[in-house]
Amino acid sequence: MERSAVDGGAGAAETYCVTGATGYVGSWVVRMLLERGWRVHATARDPEKVSQLMPMWKPNNRLKVFRADLQEEGSFDDAVKGCHGVFHVAASMEFNCSVAQNVESHVQTHVLDPAIKGVINLLKSCLKEKSLRRVVLTSSISTITAKDKDGTWKQVVDESCQTPADQVWSSKNGGWVYVLSKILSEQAAFRFANENGIDLVSVIPTTVAGPFITPAVPTSVQMLLSPITGNPELYSILSAVHARMGSIAVVHIEDICNAHIFLMKQTAAKGQYICSVDSCVMSELVEHLTLEHSSSNQQRKERSLPPAKVCSKRLTDLGFTYRYGLEEIIEQSVNCCVENGFLKSLR
Repeated sequence: MERSAVDGGAGAAETYCVTGATGYVGSWVVRMLLERGWRVHATARDPEKVSQLMPMWKPNNRLKVFRADLQEEGSFDDAVKGCHGVFHVAASMEFNCSVAQNVESHVQTHVLDPAIKGVINLLKSCLKEKSLRRVVLTSSISTITAKDKDGTWKQVVDESCQTPADQVWSSKNGGWVYVLSKILSEQAAFRFANENGIDLVSVIPTTVAGPFITPAVPTSVQMLLSPITGNPELYSILSAVHARMGSIAVVHIEDICNAHIFLMKQTAAKGQYICSVDSCVMSELVEHLTLEHSSSNQQRKERSLPPAKVCSKRLTDLGFTYRYGLEEIIEQSVNCCVENGFLKSLR
């Protein structure tokens, strides 16, 4: 079922599909594509939720919204039709499993299998569209680790430092369900793409933060701010990231979306690309946060681990540049949360 946005607008040569358009990254990708003058096919399981984003997108006749569900084969056929590229941003945001018994079986059946099925269903729709040149997949830094198999720390972390799935199964650290779903669905996507001649590139974002245009505060922003909000679940996930990486690496929402678009247009791009502007250990993050917004919920400073440099050299070697640094990301995240009532104003 398709519906066009209202208002007039100039035509554009390029058409792009964005899955998960109501999410944090997806909503910004749609906005930035429209600002560049391109046509956009935005997908959502519930198109009615898109109405809340329309004022932020400033829609015109270059935007079409499609109902699509990753669990339904063929659901993306109409959305992908006529597109030159697809940004696959949609993903499950289930972090942990509350089931007490048969945990592994439950996670496999209810999270991992659907995640793999979803990305394959989308790629099957992409196979049918002859105009399609590339699919850009949103991965996650959760697929990367700073530790070798023997537990020693790497000084530089790049795209080769993949987190072994069996290690995630055995440790079940904070956010482990999400980590597994991202690892296994990305592996399945590349296998299918390679077997079927689809040009697939993945972006590996670190913790994404900054301003948001969604009605709800994005999970990644809440996680970054958890040392001052006191959210125990998200703080445990942030701590697990810190334990796996030796630091918290970040990227601004506009930079990660620009990286998606940059990689879509760069014909030389192949494989995976980490997108990270900077990183800091937990104690430094707490200091940055409290400078912006002191709070009685402040978490204790954790023992500093050997900091690993999260390297996005593959991306910058192609010519990509970042606009925002760590301090700006934290400042803008806090300000946007204050403006939206998630944090109390200290003024």
